[in-house]
Amino acid sequence: MGRNFISAKLGRIHSAVCFPVRGIHVKNGLRIACFCLLSAAAGSIGYGQAAGSARMPPDYGGVNVRIAGVFVTPVPNAPFSATVDIVSKQKLPDGSLNVRTTVAHIARDSAGRIYNERRALVSAAFRGEPTLLSAHIYDPTTHLNTFLDPFSHLARQSVFVQARQTAAIDPTLGPHAGGMLTKQEELGEQTIGNTLLRGIKKVWTVPATMSGTGAAVEIVDQYWYSPDLSVYLIVQHDDPRTGEQIVAVKDVNRAEPDTSVFAVPGRYRIVDENPAP
Repeated sequence: MGRNFISAKLGRIHSAVCFPVRGIHVKNGLRIACFCLLSAAAGSIGYGQAAGSARMPPDYGGVNVRIAGVFVTPVPNAPFSATVDIVSKQKLPDGSLNVRTTVAHIARDSAGRIYNERRALVSAAFRGEPTLLSAHIYDPTTHLNTFLDPFSHLARQSVFVQARQTAAIDPTLGPHAGGMLTKQEELGEQTIGNTLLRGIKKVWTVPATMSGTGAAVEIVDQYWYSPDLSVYLIVQHDDPRTGEQIVAVKDVNRAEPDTSVFAVPGRYRIVDENPAP
């Protein structure tokens, strides 16, 4: 079921950004609502990824102000780098659609250090790479979070506190709030390039009293997980109130990333944000 389903879902497209999905080229018709990959407030989710954890990444949060595009688990011995395509086709109150898009670069080295970033949302007609707004580096061996601000050239650093981990791993569900997980279904397996993916579908039912529409709403989330990479390569989110969203990882390179990816650039000033003893 996996490949045929992905082909059908990703066939509803309209222009520009392409990435391969088992021989299928997917373009900008992918619909994703407003989000942030990382931000100053991402300290609350940076970083609930325990070193060496075999736990699945957390569920997709839905349309929200701050949502992780791709949860890069900081596991060792699985280096890679990749690009994330994210497109927003957001329903507006008047029924029109606001289409914007962006990309993000992610990486992980053999030690489990991860790099993730947030870039500006731009129009679908934009050509080139969107402006970098922030970046995040996490080292699971030291539990050190580093948030880079390219405008102020500050590198804010703090050590991840274990006591925060449980809450950070299971973030609030945003628009899923008030909903209950009513169905879960295995979608089988498919291969993208040389990467095996396993699919799962989750249906969340939001009752009429909580949905804001006067009727019960079903939110359908579908995930395609790579056991080798310990990340979701494709996330599909379908909420009739806001539209369908897809986050997809492309151009996966399994080589060891350059060490400079995980280093604070020389022009940045490091700011220690650990609480005083």
